[in-house]
Amino acid sequence: MSDHDLPLSRRDLARRFEAVRRHTLTLAEPLSAEDQAAQSMPDASPAKWHQAHTSWFFEALLLRPHLPDYRPLDESFHFLFNSYYEGLGPRHPRPQRGLLTRPSLDEVRAYRRHVDTHIQQLIARCSDAVWEDIAPTLELGLHHEQQHQELLLTDALHLLSCHPWRPALIDAPPAPIAGGTSDWLPHDGGLVEIGRDVRAGGGPETGFAFDNEGPRHRVWLEPFEIASRLVTCGDFQRFIDDGGYREPRWWLSDGWATVQQQGWKAPLYWVDSSDGNNDGDAAGAGSRWSVFGLHGLRPMDPAAPVMQLSFYEAAAYAEWAGARLPSEPEWEAASALPGMAQLDDQAWQWTRSAYHPYPGFRPLDGAASEYNGKFMVGQLVLRGGSLATPPGHTRRTYRNFFPPAARWQFTGLRLARDARPRTETHA
Repeated sequence: MSDHDLPLSRRDLARRFEAVRRHTLTLAEPLSAEDQAAQSMPDASPAKWHQAHTSWFFEALLLRPHLPDYRPLDESFHFLFNSYYEGLGPRHPRPQRGLLTRPSLDEVRAYRRHVDTHIQQLIARCSDAVWEDIAPTLELGLHHEQQHQELLLTDALHLLSCHPWRPALIDAPPAPIAGGTSDWLPHDGGLVEIGRDVRAGGGPETGFAFDNEGPRHRVWLEPFEIASRLVTCGDFQRFIDDGGYREPRWWLSDGWATVQQQGWKAPLYWVDSSDGNNDGDAAGAGSRWSVFGLHGLRPMDPAAPVMQLSFYEAAAYAEWAGARLPSEPEWEAASALPGMAQLDDQAWQWTRSAYHPYPGFRPLDGAASEYNGKFMVGQLVLRGGSLATPPGHTRRTYRNFFPPAARWQFTGLRLARDARPRTETHA
């Protein structure tokens, strides 16, 4: 059966599969083979591992159970590239992924081609009944790979930040940040609906959603106000200059303990020219700070959203600013307000909400049941998206999550506050 003979839904997924898989290789292309094998910390993974694991996902959840007579390229890969799926067997320890010098990068790319070929065969040859069964898992696999595309960039950025050269991952200059002032946008609160009816396709949006985005349910909100734009580097510099990292009263107890233990003085990739660690003239005349990012070490742009913040730093800044972080129901309810900007194209935004299941949450069936639910403890929700999030991957109901001390992602903040009393006028 040729591609033109496939039903539209199959043809669409087959083409999207090819495009997503190709984009992963494009993102990794600027990295050398040595870059792609290294692991800079236990929470990050080598670029080579990301490329192999996303192939493993399609092989383990689709090819092995559904393609008759499928033969893996190498049986040992099932152990090497499993991430956390206990139901699918043992795995190589996460902190030791950088020790996987073998298979080589060329062999990982051959593994990807092997999986790609057989996924396309499965799409073309399976019966309609099997297609109905596997299409949701194939869709899940595409969004899973898009998540790893962002992780590939953030993990590679952390790796390159550890190198004395601080090399750029992207040679082209960064796109300019659209300026603008941040306004307080009012929301009347009340009974609102958030989330997605992920099993019935209901809610304000259609299309894919992860299981943790539902069920759609009602939440009561008190009136509040939310900032139209993200907190900027210039805003955050004023917090630093005011002794923000030296004053415990702004910090949660665990956050202050982390600041003391880790010696934090600024966001993760900020470089202080006054301490003698700055490279050359990167900070620019009269500027104290440079920021390392995908485009290398560059002068800090005061108008750019501040990034690489932990939840602790975001909460401390909000306290210093006389505001707070929004809850995730507030963020979602406010996302439709006229004037809301930088929702999903700059930095993920910390909320004050713990990552818990929604009322009535049910995980996916089978091996995919381990995808989200078992991580619903000890983490905070982030909303929106970032400049590293693949286009088309975000939704207003998307729930990202990380532990409160994590700060190697493109994570920033948007302020919120309780509604101010309105002044009444009388005729």
